[in-house]
Parts: sequence; structure tokens; C-alpha cells
Amino acid sequence: MKLKNNTVTLDDVDLRILQALQEDSRQTYTALGERFGVTHSTVYDRIKRMEEQGVIRKYTALIDNELIGMRTITALVTVYTEPKQTEKVAERLAESPAVLEVYTSLSDEFIIIAKVFAPTQESLHDFIANSVAPLPGVLRIRTSIVTKKLKETLFSIYPDSKEHIYNKEHLK
Repeated sequence: MKLKNNTVTLDDVDLRILQALQEDSRQTYTALGERFGVTHSTVYDRIKRMEEQGVIRKYTALIDNELIGMRTITALVTVYTEPKQTEKVAERLAESPAVLEVYTSLSDEFIIIAKVFAPTQESLHDFIANSVAPLPGVLRIRTSIVTKKLKETLFSIYPDSKEHIYNKEHLK
């Protein structure tokens, strides 16, 4: 792993370690070393460097909310804003625990797209009416409630894949 022009360059071993950690971050350094033909200390050193460089930001558990009885409503909220207020509105939305993701986009208008979780339709309405609509610069809001989730994944590294859009050529 090398740092060049504020970009971290990863070799095949680094990419394979990252892919393995994305599959299961509880694997031991020894198991990873055996899998990739390197020592456990090499795996340890590489992981520590990637943590220090910010490549690996954190380790977490993915929870199936429905399986544990937490029924929620997922909504994609599109917020149309005055151009000068877009960043401020996006930052305010990002502060809310109800908002899981926030993106800004410029198409024909300045917009913010936020993924919002709420326990009920009423609480979603209250959040939008009381926390989003009053923000300075908000022009209008369009809310799309998710009725069926077909796929939900995080970005994954596939160092061997020629078909995947993010193969190692795109990571250089």
C-alpha cells in the first residue's frame, strides 16, 4: 500500500484482504494469512496501515431490523433547494439520526436525496414537516416511500472480477 497524490494505492494482497474483511470482518489474521499465502503479521501490518490511512473506516454488524421485530418505513426524500443553501440543508439533514444517507446532486436543479427511516408513517410525516420543510432554502420536497426492497448492499471490492464495474483497474 502506497500513498501517492493523496490517494492510497492498494496491491492485490491488500484488495483480497479488504474483500475478505467485507465478507466477514471477524476472521483472524492467521486465517487470512493462510488464505492468501502470507504470514499473519503481514496481514496485521497491512490492516493496521489501511486503518491508519482511513481505507478501513470502521467495523460494524449489519442487523436485519425486521427479523428482530423493528418494523420501519424507508423513504427516499428529495429536497429541492435554493442553490446557495444546498450544502447547509444537506449538512443539517445529515445530523439527524432518522437520516441514513444524504447525497447532493445537480441536474436541472439543486437537489438533495436522503434515505430516511421512520417507525411509522406519522413519524415520517412529522420529521418532514417539522425538521425538513422549515430549513432555510428548502423550496419543495418529494417523498417516495419504499414499498419493496429488492436489493440493498454496500460497496464491495472484487479484485478478480472482470464483469464488476469496480474491478481493480478502477481502483488504481
